[in-house]
Amino acid sequence: MGKVQELSVTLRNNKVVYGPGEMVSGEVRIRLAAHLNFKAVKVNCIGSCGVANKANDTAWQVEEQYFSSTLSVAEKGSLIAGEYTYPFQFLLSATIPTSFEGPFGKISYRIRATIETTRFSKDYKTEKVFYILNLLNLNEINDIEQPNIATVTKKFSYLIVKSGIITLTVSTDLKGYTSGQIIHLTTDIQNKSGKDIGNIVASLIQKVTYKSKRIIYDLRAIAEVEGSGVKSWKQAEWKEQIIVPPLPQSSLHGCNLIQVDYFIQVSVRSPEVLVSLPIYIGNIAINSPPLTPSRQPQLPVAVIPTAPPAEEVGATGYQPMDSIILPTKSHSQQQTLSPQALSYTSGFESDASAQVPVPRLCISTGATVPYYADGPVVADLTENPLILPPEYSMWAQPFEPPPTYEESCSSANSSMSAGN
Repeated sequence: MGKVQELSVTLRNNKVVYGPGEMVSGEVRIRLAAHLNFKAVKVNCIGSCGVANKANDTAWQVEEQYFSSTLSVAEKGSLIAGEYTYPFQFLLSATIPTSFEGPFGKISYRIRATIETTRFSKDYKTEKVFYILNLLNLNEINDIEQPNIATVTKKFSYLIVKSGIITLTVSTDLKGYTSGQIIHLTTDIQNKSGKDIGNIVASLIQKVTYKSKRIIYDLRAIAEVEGSGVKSWKQAEWKEQIIVPPLPQSSLHGCNLIQVDYFIQVSVRSPEVLVSLPIYIGNIAINSPPLTPSRQPQLPVAVIPTAPPAEEVGATGYQPMDSIILPTKSHSQQQTLSPQALSYTSGFESDASAQVPVPRLCISTGATVPYYADGPVVADLTENPLILPPEYSMWAQPFEPPPTYEESCSSANSSMSAGN
């Protein structure tokens, strides 16, 4: 850097995560090797969002700024060789959105220090990034503690002249979760046909919408569970759990360019039937989550007629239906969706990064970061740069499902009792 050996920004107490309305303070440190004439030493606090049309492109197509405050800590003069420190502080807006970084855009916050030099000399600049956590309290969302349920019925044809009906009813115990909680999923499948139907798949899907000159959708399957198919004239019940991994919160209140949504998708591959349940991922858990099976949602009781409508008899070869429990075939974690699955980005490709486990604060170039959890934050931005949900696919055979709610609660209560 020539005369300037060091120009750095240090935040007070090395704090890197702040909330809306907090004060960001620290100091600018300058170490000079020789005499330096300058016009000013300025510190700028900036918060903004940018969205691009290409993955990992920082040439933003659209931008929005949340704040930009500049403080002049030293006026025109000269400095001799030596070390200098200049304190600063900025009050953050109370309405700024949570930090986010994805392949097509990001919400970023930074402190920029600049030494403005005299004519014909270059300016010296440096930046320090910090992060904003605007907590999403699930308890503030209407009916968040209620079960989530949806039903789809589809009529399909097979063997040219025959037809059948498949009914798929899906429910989750809640409408919102935080990292580490278990999504309790119940699926009822009615196969009213003489044809066996294909495997059933349940996925936790993240959808990030980037609003540029054209809207870009980036979809990722965070977790996937696969169950067996259903034989002809069978009614099957499938119960599974999906552990919520570290993920960014739903919504980004205060941001108009990036939107984060989650949903549970359950689908049958043949014939194609799909049910989607929107859910919220937040930072503050629901006050009264279900603790016993009695709180689990009750699926509608299927009414099985003794005979089909007259026009269906000849075509379907109707017979009484049997009820079975559907087994699970596999669990897996997906970092991105395959092109044949749900990936669509208005003509743009998604970008995925290899990911490894991390503490509560995680920074990444992937689409699911930064992630923040409620409680104390442990920052480690160098040794643990990325995040990855639990890796089911590496488990030994046979595949073991995540623990039930009762097991989890019993374990948690035991730990709390031991701690007391």
